[in-house]
Amino acid sequence: MNPTGPGRFDVEAIFDAVNLGLMIVDADGYILLWNEWIAKRSNIERADALNAQIIGVFSEPLAPAFRAAIKNTLTYGLPAVLSNALHRCPLPLYDSAEMQQSGIRMHQSITITPIRSRLGERCCLIQVADASISIKREKVLRSHSEVLRRETITDSLTGIYNRRFFDEHYKIALGHAKRQSHTLSVFVVDIDHFKEYNDYYQHLEGDRALRRVAKALKSQLSRATDVAARYGGEEFVLVLPSLSAPSAADFAEKLRCAVLDLAIPHLKSNTSDLLTVSIGFCTWAPDTDCDPVHLLHRADAALYRAKQKGRNQAVAFTLAELEDTDTPPMGKLDIVL
Repeated sequence: MNPTGPGRFDVEAIFDAVNLGLMIVDADGYILLWNEWIAKRSNIERADALNAQIIGVFSEPLAPAFRAAIKNTLTYGLPAVLSNALHRCPLPLYDSAEMQQSGIRMHQSITITPIRSRLGERCCLIQVADASISIKREKVLRSHSEVLRRETITDSLTGIYNRRFFDEHYKIALGHAKRQSHTLSVFVVDIDHFKEYNDYYQHLEGDRALRRVAKALKSQLSRATDVAARYGGEEFVLVLPSLSAPSAADFAEKLRCAVLDLAIPHLKSNTSDLLTVSIGFCTWAPDTDCDPVHLLHRADAALYRAKQKGRNQAVAFTLAELEDTDTPPMGKLDIVL
């Protein structure tokens, strides 16, 4: 026998050795090939499957998409792919007896290819691959991607959004407010005498205070469109759509009280014996002629005024006060729009 000739290997042994299911079905739907992979996962022996109808060999109904794909391949000679993304489990195949008892099918990717027999008959080759590993890998990748996304937009110390996220969200919020003609309010919050707090209580307590303040501010948000972010150091910024000017004033006071209610001692404060915040805010309304692009700067200037007036309070500026020269912005809130 020629060692390189076709008779050196048993073709059936090769079919059984491959790590995927193989079936061949003739033009009348009878099974001509049924390899060991399929036999093991269907719990149907080869002897019981060969020369049986593909439609009736399984004890459970076949997916309509699978039946239609076989019909098109046998009738028109068209190849077909049943991807796992659209057709999770077309065939009743199981990884184990336990999964079969619980009715949990194996995830599958199926390819159906037209072939001709030596007699010229049109048949189809059905290849079934276990897609479970691909599904698990996809879930892991999605999970890693989500973790990376959260790390990119989240402040590592406080757990709320960071400046990078806020800068992008702020641009979107401005455009949406103008297009939808609804109000937009910006609040800039700064912890009073925080350097003195850090120096006296040390940085670990300073970090703990930042986390508690961030949580208190975020707890006041009630809508998915409301955003709170740490803008840097002891400064926070919030953006809320669809608030009237009086409602924005009420909300600013809620923020101030939420931090005060934490009752964090601050013996080195010239304002209070508790940790306090100063707040500047500004609201744009669509019925004004002012451009909302200056909202953040006006809120920042209002914060400066709140500090000038003694801290532990909220001050509002309007966009019409853009040229107010005795309340310059603090210089940390520059965004290129």
